[in-house]
Amino acid sequence: MLTLAIGLAAAGACCFAGTVHLQHRAVRGAATGPTLRLSGIRAILRTPGWYAGIGLAGLGAALHVLALTMAPLAVVQPIGVLTLVLTVLLARTPPTRTVLAALAMSVAGLAGFVALAATATNAALPAPALGTAQWALLAAAGLAAAARYARGRARSLLSALGTAVLFGFTSALIRAAAVAPLAGGPAVAVVAEAVVATLAGAWLLHQAYASGPAPIVAGATTVADPLSAVLIGVFAYGELAPGQLAGLAVPGFVAVAGLVLLARELPAPAAPARRTHRDGPLRIAITADTFPPDVNGAANFAYRLASGLAARGHDVHVLCPSPSVETFTETTAGVTVHRLGSVRTPFHPTFRICPPWRTARAVPALLAGIDPDVVHTQAHFLVGRSAVRAATAAGVPVVATNHFMPENLLGYGPLPRWTHRPLARLAWRDLVRVFDRATVCTTPTPRAAGLLERNGLNRPVLAISCGVDRAHYAGPAAEPAGRPAVLFVGRLDAEKNVHELLEAAVALPPDVRVELVGDGSERPRLEALAARLGIAERVTFHGFVPDEELVRAYRRCAVFCMPGTAELQSLVTMEAMAAGKPVVAADAMALPHLVRPGRNGWLHRPGDVADLAARLTAVLADEPARRAMGQASLELIAAHDLESTVDTFEGVYLDVARRPAPVALRR
Repeated sequence: MLTLAIGLAAAGACCFAGTVHLQHRAVRGAATGPTLRLSGIRAILRTPGWYAGIGLAGLGAALHVLALTMAPLAVVQPIGVLTLVLTVLLARTPPTRTVLAALAMSVAGLAGFVALAATATNAALPAPALGTAQWALLAAAGLAAAARYARGRARSLLSALGTAVLFGFTSALIRAAAVAPLAGGPAVAVVAEAVVATLAGAWLLHQAYASGPAPIVAGATTVADPLSAVLIGVFAYGELAPGQLAGLAVPGFVAVAGLVLLARELPAPAAPARRTHRDGPLRIAITADTFPPDVNGAANFAYRLASGLAARGHDVHVLCPSPSVETFTETTAGVTVHRLGSVRTPFHPTFRICPPWRTARAVPALLAGIDPDVVHTQAHFLVGRSAVRAATAAGVPVVATNHFMPENLLGYGPLPRWTHRPLARLAWRDLVRVFDRATVCTTPTPRAAGLLERNGLNRPVLAISCGVDRAHYAGPAAEPAGRPAVLFVGRLDAEKNVHELLEAAVALPPDVRVELVGDGSERPRLEALAARLGIAERVTFHGFVPDEELVRAYRRCAVFCMPGTAELQSLVTMEAMAAGKPVVAADAMALPHLVRPGRNGWLHRPGDVADLAARLTAVLADEPARRAMGQASLELIAAHDLESTVDTFEGVYLDVARRPAPVALRR
């Protein structure tokens, strides 16, 4: 009887291998991303191969149930490893040595498991404690929840493990109903629970198909299924004594280790084939986690790029947070802006985010409706990461631009400073994990590109300036005679170090004014500092101003000052240069790319207030040198003209949109 049961289980495993092959191909052809949705289900139901897989699954299940009536769980369930072997052989990619080694580990481990279980298992099944078996449902639910927040092969593996636990639980219920007196309820209730668990397992199985290779799915189900069934047999049915279970640990560990190695070695499924752009205007989707009316460099850049591309005839769509909880679509400067309802954040006074449950649904749906030739994401936050995930799943090329430094955000939280460095490393790792899926990455300066590479980004990185509309800021100087002004423009937040400018202003001539344009969390402290230093009457806090007033502020100042130390490019410094002004800036991050000491301004040592005061005094005291530096700023900023930036991005879009696979662009 035992030999016949093993033969029937082996035949069932062959049927299941055919099921995996046919259904995996059907699901991968129908799914539009790593998660199977209703539209994908409709496509699957129109696929003949999926129905053929259902037929093989039914035959395999019948053979498996028949085997369970003849032999214990610990004997029948492990034979399903044949499904894994056949699935690897049916895969299109020839197995590598590592894949074969992983396969051998899983087969050998389960073979040893079967041999030991066959000699140690009680053939007569005691009255099962079905209440104890219900713990398997909690394990399956935990794996399903973890898979929801994972991606790629990890999502596939976790979904398949959840499937395996449910199928092992189902097999345990079937064996209990078939051959044992039930202590936990009528047979009808047990069979009904088995059917529900089977349907839930089938749903998880198809989610695993959608996000990973077939051998990973087959391996997880054939290895974890018998292990979970045997554990139920031990603790709920008494098929094995707990002491006998210890002897099965070594072959079980070998089988699981082979599965993990197999999951790491197998290549991820190829992205769906996509159409390539031929001629004519592009359809471009720009996704941004900050966009006007937000006031910051990243928001301004996204707006200027989108409007510049629209002016050239491209169909440009922007997906970004709404300034309120309402979701709506509007058109501005020829750009279609899809605004997603957002909420305030506790760690930043002005930054808003779209909740993840909203972006997970809305962003893929919007991109599916737009059907872009290329997606350009401006950040790796919630909108950006949803866009990258949806675009890569659909085979749409992704350009990813980074404007973010984790250090800029950590200053807003209540966490102690000693936590900032490890948290920054985690934030960089998260950014790299998202941007590693892009076709090509860009950042404003070579130094910022090097920062990405040092933090582990393994994608081509292009240094492309954010650009500035030089004509908008150019014009006659409006500096009032006898009242020179030092200007700062930007957020009044911690990383801008505006307090250093105020402290340096104490050492400047008494007729020098300080103008601060912008607002932020540090404004009350800065106002109090100016009063404490005795310079309140010389410092003007303008707050946010209209664009025309900002241009006038640039034109009337004598020198522009940027003491911030976390600037990936500093658009406001570029705007001041376009207005023909000398610049005194911190010798940090991207600012040395803009300021040539002695030519268009000076760099000061970060945090050195005396050095900052000396540099400002030198510029203010020499009017001819100041005019020469302003002229040099005009010459240097020409390389950052906005039209050149739009030209460059347009070329990148055309390059990636005309190729069916990611391209390795040189910096």
